[in-house]
Amino acid sequence: MNATRTALKSGDDVEPEVRIRRLHRRDLNRTWEFLKQVFREVNRTTVEYQRPRSKKRFLEVYEEKGIEQLLFVVSGSGKEQIVGYAECALAILGTDNWMNERYFRMRDMRPLFVEELAVHPDFQGRGLGSFVLDQLEHLARLRGCTHLVLEVAENNNHALKFYRTRSFYKLDAAVFLAKKVVNDAELLPPRPLSKRGATAVVEPVAPVVLPTDDPQAATQTTSKARPSTKAPRPKRTSAAGTRKAKTDTKP
Repeated sequence: MNATRTALKSGDDVEPEVRIRRLHRRDLNRTWEFLKQVFREVNRTTVEYQRPRSKKRFLEVYEEKGIEQLLFVVSGSGKEQIVGYAECALAILGTDNWMNERYFRMRDMRPLFVEELAVHPDFQGRGLGSFVLDQLEHLARLRGCTHLVLEVAENNNHALKFYRTRSFYKLDAAVFLAKKVVNDAELLPPRPLSKRGATAVVEPVAPVVLPTDDPQAATQTTSKARPSTKAPRPKRTSAAGTRKAKTDTKP
């Protein structure tokens, strides 16, 4: 890949120029420190702790085939500074990734998976992020891919807004749920069990409906459950349910 350059938008008299090059072995330690700095800034506002992979895994990835690791650098006063990093692959990497490749095959999608994308905090909002995505989309076209796929924390509003302006849409997500716990005794009171063979009565829980921006999923129709016209049967009280529970604390 030939080095590519672009000028950043800046109010300075001389606008810094960004050059793209591939990651070399001599860059590994410096790039790792750059990633830690970027993720430290992200973690100031997100509930989910975002972090790059371990340094050991980062070094292993460099030795693997089929992975693109790109640096975005600026030069000044004879010194090169890393301002952006992108890592992508045609297949899902590692064993700690919970993304399901079957999901994409069933939808005739051939993604380029963006494993890492980092922009220096001092260079955000100056066109560098768009330059990084332009390069990744260019690679995707050259590799015959149909989509770019990446992961972002759902409450990272700054990043979400940026990706939506670039026509990214939501596929699926893990949602963090919270429930306020009321203070009470540490041990719950005795509770009678249902009679052997009887079905325990479980209170119905309303399903959580997650919104999706996937245009393909939006076209799918979902069947609605028909309301039952049968009168509810009276509940049977088992013998075990009517018997007073023992208060002995021994098992």
